[in-house]
Amino acid sequence: MKEKQKFKTRLCIGIILILIILLATTIYKLYDAKKLAKNKEEQAYSMSLYELIDYVQNIENYLAKSTISTSSKSGAETLTHIWREADLAVSRISQLPLNIEQLNKTSKFLNQVSEYSYALSRKNINQEKLTQEDLDNLKLLHQYSLELKEGLSDIADKLESGEIAWNDINKDNGIDYTRKVDNVSDANFTDIDNNFNEYAGLIYDGAFSEHIQKVEKKGLTGDDISEDQAEEKVKSIYKDNIENIKRNGNLTQGDIDVYQFEVKEKNSDDLIYISISKRGGKVVLLNKNREVTEENITREEANQKGKEFLKNIGFDNMKETYFQTQENIITVNYVYEQDKILVYPDLIKVKVALDNGEILGVESTGYLNSHTERTDTKTKITIDEAKEKLNPKLNIESEGLAIIPTEWKTEILCYEFKGRVDETEFLVYINAQTGEEENILVIIETPGGILTM
Repeated sequence: MKEKQKFKTRLCIGIILILIILLATTIYKLYDAKKLAKNKEEQAYSMSLYELIDYVQNIENYLAKSTISTSSKSGAETLTHIWREADLAVSRISQLPLNIEQLNKTSKFLNQVSEYSYALSRKNINQEKLTQEDLDNLKLLHQYSLELKEGLSDIADKLESGEIAWNDINKDNGIDYTRKVDNVSDANFTDIDNNFNEYAGLIYDGAFSEHIQKVEKKGLTGDDISEDQAEEKVKSIYKDNIENIKRNGNLTQGDIDVYQFEVKEKNSDDLIYISISKRGGKVVLLNKNREVTEENITREEANQKGKEFLKNIGFDNMKETYFQTQENIITVNYVYEQDKILVYPDLIKVKVALDNGEILGVESTGYLNSHTERTDTKTKITIDEAKEKLNPKLNIESEGLAIIPTEWKTEILCYEFKGRVDETEFLVYINAQTGEEENILVIIETPGGILTM
């Protein structure tokens, strides 16, 4: 009898030990998986930072060239490079784990570099000589880009040497001061942003800059909402799939006051950052960083997913235009369509994961700045009259009406013609009231998508 009891006791102890080992193994595996996921996330942040530094380095080099160029052709080419690199730099800033407040001035600076260089390139193309003021502005931009590059490189060096880690840079104030890290204050992203406090000039919006800056955002309609109401908006988007919502306060994105939230979904370690406009409760920015390793859906299916999502959050009548695919994520540009007129200023960008169609990003500031029902959509020339303005070699594939923005932040109603000359595809815009040629874009098909230049 005693032997039986001893056997049972040993058996129970053995089972308990096995359970403890299994539990410890499971905990270790979960910890290891979480650590691996965290390492991948930090690697993605570092990659975005290094790419940002490369783009800023290119901007700095091209700006240096632009200050001494005497050829209109060469100047236009250089300024076009600056425009493209600045746009790419802004996209990399959005992929860093920073809140809307951080690097706000830096993003604005890069956007202005893009717009200003584009406008000056148009001057060169039209054989207009750059003024001394233009050259002085380019020199000033070069100095600020040099300082930005040095500040970003300093942070990258400290990350690589282990002096700081991405954990030291949080989303509330740029630095987690609960950790004792030497030189951590030198690595504050917000410090880089503060370098632009004295940057007052060159807010380039063309001839109507003062009016543009003060005007009410056309796409923001309705009354102001509370933070509680904004949170309900977030809940309505993700419904029952939310595990936790963290409020990150009332901030400003560009000129739009927003409530920012951090969303933790059920069964996912990836966080969603979403900002809702104080006025009208519109989604201004949404971003979720996760690795997408495969493609299971087509571009057409992804387009439909993006359009349906936009409709669900209050953006109706959106039509997909151009797209770019990178790392199994497609970024689609949607524009508002009014009575079969494509309204290009009312732009929303949407990122869709090609593995399962999940929406990973939304950026709607173009739409919120510009959207309204256009009343002046009457044409003064017919589409046949507009065709007479085209190069006879252009083989037209499609045609229609479109409203396009200008570098002066105005809008023009045009006939849009898509066609080919030999192997090159073009978009040609003829003013629907004056018959003047307003713009020509080259359509470039790349392995990642369709771009225009």
